[in-house]
Amino acid sequence: MATIALTRQISPALAECQLTYMDRDAIDVARAERQHAAYEDALRAMGAEVVTAPFDPTCPDCVFVEDTALVLDEIAVIGAMRRASRAPETKLLSHLLGTQRELASIQAPGTLEGGDVFLVGRTIFVGRSTRTNDHGIEQLRAIAEPHGYEVIAVDVPGCLHLTTGASRLTEEIVLLHPEWVDADAFIGVETLAIDPAEPWGANTLRLNDQTLMGDCFPRTRDIIESRGVTTRTVDISELMKAEAGLTCMSLLFDGDANALRQAIAGIQITADRTSHRRASASA
Repeated sequence: MATIALTRQISPALAECQLTYMDRDAIDVARAERQHAAYEDALRAMGAEVVTAPFDPTCPDCVFVEDTALVLDEIAVIGAMRRASRAPETKLLSHLLGTQRELASIQAPGTLEGGDVFLVGRTIFVGRSTRTNDHGIEQLRAIAEPHGYEVIAVDVPGCLHLTTGASRLTEEIVLLHPEWVDADAFIGVETLAIDPAEPWGANTLRLNDQTLMGDCFPRTRDIIESRGVTTRTVDISELMKAEAGLTCMSLLFDGDANALRQAIAGIQITADRTSHRRASASA
């Protein structure tokens, strides 16, 4: 069993991504692809085995693979996307994660996106946000609690997803933006505030005793390192124009990388043909 970082290639339509809290700015897709490759290299350097699924040219947001699911040790929970246009993203991930775990799915009228969820030990913090509703949270609770998890809802009044404004720094500390998420909801853990001059700095990715963060948050990095946390930085500035964060571009779990790659190989031709058809139609 390897620690897998399941990622997905960037769609050529990334510039058409959905935005909620940011104004639209021109995205250089080629530069975003280079940054995504550097992000994957950082995950490898931190000890993950990166497995990359193909893009879907009809899904501008498909690189944000975290939103589609939550992978626990015992089960994978397939999310229900708030925006109907993103629903096709869950189909591929259901197929892939079915090679790794028993599956459960959030059903309408519930909505739940993986970007609203992170674990600290056996506690699942889940954001009540514009993308995840109470029906989805209750369904997650019914799925996870029989496996020994506690599910705690966190109000997210100021940002897209919970992980935009908070993330697990260690098993004892949650890093957060206190104006964007309800800090009082984090029962049993210490909360550490970002530098207020860096409002997007709360999204970090923890892997094998290292924390990955964007390279444009030096003040927050100083705060983190003052607590003895080892950090690594990467540039995702172009991806951030699509409201991207470090956690949203991968799903981390222990699993069988070969089984994932075999499943991906079976769908690669379809993805390539779809791309070819669209390119031919526009020629």
